[in-house]
Amino acid sequence: MSGVVIVGGGHAGYQCADSLRRSGYDGEITLVDGEGHLPYQRPPLSKSHLLNDTGEEVLLFRTQSYYDDHNIGLKLGHRVTAIHRADKQVELDRGETLSYDKLVLATGAKLRQLDLPGSNLNGVGYIKSLDDIRYIQSHLSQTEETVIIGGGFIALEFAATAAKLGKKVTVLVRGQRILANAVTPELSQYMLDIHHQHGVDIRFGAEVDHIADDGSGNVEAVRLKDGTLLPAQLVLAGIGVTADTELAVAAKLLCHDGVVVDAQCRSNDPDIFAAGDSARYDNPFTGTEIRLESVQNAVDQAKVIAQVIAGQDAEYHSVPWFWSDQYDIKLQMVGVHDGYTHFYQRGSQEDDKFSLFFFRDEKLIAIHTVNRPADHMAGRKLITAGVSPTQAQIEDADFKLNSLVKK
Repeated sequence: MSGVVIVGGGHAGYQCADSLRRSGYDGEITLVDGEGHLPYQRPPLSKSHLLNDTGEEVLLFRTQSYYDDHNIGLKLGHRVTAIHRADKQVELDRGETLSYDKLVLATGAKLRQLDLPGSNLNGVGYIKSLDDIRYIQSHLSQTEETVIIGGGFIALEFAATAAKLGKKVTVLVRGQRILANAVTPELSQYMLDIHHQHGVDIRFGAEVDHIADDGSGNVEAVRLKDGTLLPAQLVLAGIGVTADTELAVAAKLLCHDGVVVDAQCRSNDPDIFAAGDSARYDNPFTGTEIRLESVQNAVDQAKVIAQVIAGQDAEYHSVPWFWSDQYDIKLQMVGVHDGYTHFYQRGSQEDDKFSLFFFRDEKLIAIHTVNRPADHMAGRKLITAGVSPTQAQIEDADFKLNSLVKK
C-alpha cells in the first residue's frame, strides 16, 4: 500500500505529517530524515538552547508516542538517494525503496562550507542541526575567545549567545554592514550599536586568510589577509545556505534556486510537492518568484500541502514574516521591504522599542519592529488586507492600527 512519503524532518516535514492527520487523511504516512533524532525545533539552537541547560527533550515537536498513536512511520537516520518518478518510488541509502502516492520534499537548505586552509580543524563549527550544537557545546566550556565568520542572523544570534556566556567575541563581516540582505542600513546600524554595547567586536571588510593550527589539530587563531591574528579556541561559520535541491534536480523537477511550485505547493510533477527553504514560488505580496528561509513559510506551506492531499481546497497566500532574538532585542519582520521608496518610524530607538513602516509609493509593504510585538501583529493583518496607514496614524503611538482592518 502506498501513501505519503515526506522527505525531511524539519518544521515543514513534521508539520505536513501532523496536518495530514488533522485534515482527516487516513492513509500511510512515512517521514524520512537523515538525522537520527526525532523531529525537533531549529530556532532555539543558536539561542535559548545554548544558554539554558534544559535538555534536548524540550526541542522535540512530539515524543515517540505521538507518532505511534497517529500511525506516522519514521525512517530516522535514513537518507533518500533517488526519486523514481515513473515508478512512484524513492530509494534509500541502505537499498530500501518506498512507494508513494504523493511525495513531499521538505529537504530544507544546505550550509555553505568554509573553503580556506584550516577549515577542517577541531573547533570549527556550524549551526544547523542538533549534532552541530552538541559539537559547539563540547567546545564552549574550554573557550574564552570565539571568532564568528558571517554577518547574518545565525552568526549574530550566536554572537549574542556567546557574549552572554562571557566569551570574548569577534565577528568578521566581508561587507560593510551586518544583516545586509535582511534589513535597512538604519536597522543594521541599530543592531551594530547593540552588539557593541555588549562588548562584541565586529570587523567589516574582513577577509580570512586561514585558520591557524595549534600543532595538535585544534583551532588556535584566525589570520586575516591583512596579517591580523585573532586568537580563538572556537570558530563559528555562519555564511549562509543554499536550497537543497539535489534530489529534485536529479529527478528532473523544475528547479532554479529551489523547487519551483505553484500556489498549492505542487511541483511540475502533480504528485510531488515541496515546502520550506527548498521551495520557490510566486509570492502575491512581492509580485515576484521568491524562496523564503523562515519557519513561518515552512509551516504554512506544509499545512497547505496536507489540505490539498486530503482533498481540500487550499492555496498558499500567507504574508511572509520572520524574527530574531539577540540579547533583550526581539526583532520581528513582516512583509518584504525590497524596493521600498520611504519609511516612517513609530516609537523610539533610545527606548529600544520602535517600528519602521516601509512603503512602495503609497502602499505599505513591510514592517520591521524592535520590541513592539503589537505593531508586528497589526502589520500581518494590514499587509494581508492590503491596508496602508497614513504617516499621522503611524507616528501617533496611541492610534490602534488594528482598527484599520475590518474584522
